[in-house]
Amino acid sequence: MSLNRRQLIAASAALATVGRPAYAQSFPNKAVRIIVPYPPGGSSDIIARAISQPLSEGLGESVIVENRPGANGNLGADLVAKSAPDGHTILLCDVGALAISPSVYTKLSFDPGKDLRGVTMLAYSPHMLAVHPSVKANSLKELVALSKTSDLNFAVTAVGSAPHVAGVAVERATGAKWIYVPYKGGSQAVADTVAGQTQVIMNGMLATLPHVQSGRLKVLGISKKTRMPLVGNVPTLAEQGVPDFESGTWQGALVANGTPAAVVARLHAELIKAIRNPDVRARLTGQGAEVVTMQSTEQDRFFERERKRWAEVVAQANIKLD
Repeated sequence: MSLNRRQLIAASAALATVGRPAYAQSFPNKAVRIIVPYPPGGSSDIIARAISQPLSEGLGESVIVENRPGANGNLGADLVAKSAPDGHTILLCDVGALAISPSVYTKLSFDPGKDLRGVTMLAYSPHMLAVHPSVKANSLKELVALSKTSDLNFAVTAVGSAPHVAGVAVERATGAKWIYVPYKGGSQAVADTVAGQTQVIMNGMLATLPHVQSGRLKVLGISKKTRMPLVGNVPTLAEQGVPDFESGTWQGALVANGTPAAVVARLHAELIKAIRNPDVRARLTGQGAEVVTMQSTEQDRFFERERKRWAEVVAQANIKLD
């Protein structure tokens, strides 16, 4: 039996139509990697490890968390941006920090807005402005006054990171004078502030609150417009003279652009199910993180707004890296 040209074209079209849903249904067909572009112990790492098991159960495949730190998260982000667009490699990071990178770095090997596609936001954790207990300040106003008479080393998770740029915004709004000390991740920045090697830090509440609760750090303010019930006695920075100020770590999941819509939809559904797992939600809420989810397109719009917002602060402070 032979097929004429018209029959061959029709058969090919039918196969293509069948192939698309079959591809989506076969996802995943191997282990899924969650790339955390920061060292272990930070907010992104905590969330990635918290959701890895329920996500594995939902997808029916192993989920492996890999830390790929470097260049304020850009090395790991670049890895995902250039990975096969099949959904098996996920970037889990501070979306706000990722939005700052195009303004800070004069050269990026990838375009975050074009080479990555949002899957869903997962959680929001406001920054905590905290100091070593030996620092003789119990409010933002007292800390600003002290900064003008004493050298205060301000630990930042990395130059151009969200906590760094937030610290610059507070400095400019209050007239404070910090000496910025850059690190390669939040966990080491917190550890050195706990040890007294640096005196001031702004960092995500999720990774910082345990040290406040243990008395190893003293919190002076929260970078949220309204107080957090978990630490309801701690005033916001907005209350302390920085009107409408809000910053924090917005943890989200992204994949390489070009990943099929059906695969993104499957990941979206499973990630939301994992982050809303009662045990996961309770753990994160107990450390000051709010579960916040978004549709893929909504997350992409959020990214664009954050990019524009922080570009102004970066330009005013003239923060530039090669």
